[in-house]
Amino acid sequence: MHACAKPDGETDSTKAFLNAWAAACGSVTPATIYVPPGRYLLLNAVFQGQCKNSAITIRIDGTLVAPSDYSVLGNAENWLSFEFVDGVSIYGGILDGQGIGLWACKASGKSCPSGATGFKFVVYVQSLSFTNSNNIVINGLTSLNSQLYHIVINGCQNVKVQGVRVLASRNSPNTDGIHVQLSTGVTILGATIKTGDDCISIGAGTNNLWIENVACGPGHGISIGSLGKDLQEPGVQNVTVKTITFTGSQNGVRIKSWDRRSSGFAKGVLFQHALMVKVQNPIVIDQNYCSGNEGCPGQVSSVKISDVTYQDIHGTSATEVAVKFDCSSKNPCSGITLEDVKLTYMNQPAQASCVNAGGTASGLVEPTSCL
Repeated sequence: MHACAKPDGETDSTKAFLNAWAAACGSVTPATIYVPPGRYLLLNAVFQGQCKNSAITIRIDGTLVAPSDYSVLGNAENWLSFEFVDGVSIYGGILDGQGIGLWACKASGKSCPSGATGFKFVVYVQSLSFTNSNNIVINGLTSLNSQLYHIVINGCQNVKVQGVRVLASRNSPNTDGIHVQLSTGVTILGATIKTGDDCISIGAGTNNLWIENVACGPGHGISIGSLGKDLQEPGVQNVTVKTITFTGSQNGVRIKSWDRRSSGFAKGVLFQHALMVKVQNPIVIDQNYCSGNEGCPGQVSSVKISDVTYQDIHGTSATEVAVKFDCSSKNPCSGITLEDVKLTYMNQPAQASCVNAGGTASGLVEPTSCL
């Protein structure tokens, strides 16, 4: 599909991209949108379905650039968002969210817009978001310096994210690499994520999620949660996270829930084949989570965490307590399994801490299990 867009990084190309999308979406046969090399300035854009075909390919050899002045996007929820689409595949490309100015504003304590994310989510400006969409492929994409979340998968089915790179400063706030929520059948393979928040965050209503071969760090690790933000909330189940390297991250594999009443839960989770390199909290369940320690509910979490397996987890902890299960007194963690876990601190066996957690340990387990 042809549309005029100037690759100078300064001329607004939003209309050209939306025109190309309209033509592709309106085609009754499979369609391809090609973005040549160059830098293309885009304001926030919504690529809307329903389309007349379910095979739209977007091939990007250039860089899509957000406005350097973060106030231009203001409080838009997303920068680039796809809604109600089916069969969209994105290959290659760089997204430059230009979030550095917004991060600096937040760090200064001034009043700032919340920010946009890469591909759409619900609360912030993310760089890229897919909402209520099916049969999606994101392959070989690089996302740089998103204002907030980089890639968001919200209310989708059958999504494959492969070979993506996410890069943002260690100090960038709320720049989660990939966020998944209310979605089924999402696969994330071969990603490199260096950011200021979770490398991958897994929200309520996520089922049948497969994450494999990911390098994470810096960042806050791979996190299920935070769960229990709402009283009525769908659970998270059937999640596999395998063959991951965490380097210098705040957490490794984490499950977190707010300290309040909720119908939320997490069950059927496997963390397998993980290497920790100087990770502050390699294995952690935190059911007293409160972001920023401000306005904490101060209640007891009723989120139920069960059937969680940690298998073949090795490496080094940056703190003495490498395994920490801080579970709910109202709904204790159950069915926790540690199998072949060896974590050291300063060349010595690390420590483990358990509160309201039950389960079993088998094979070599260091630190000595407290279950």
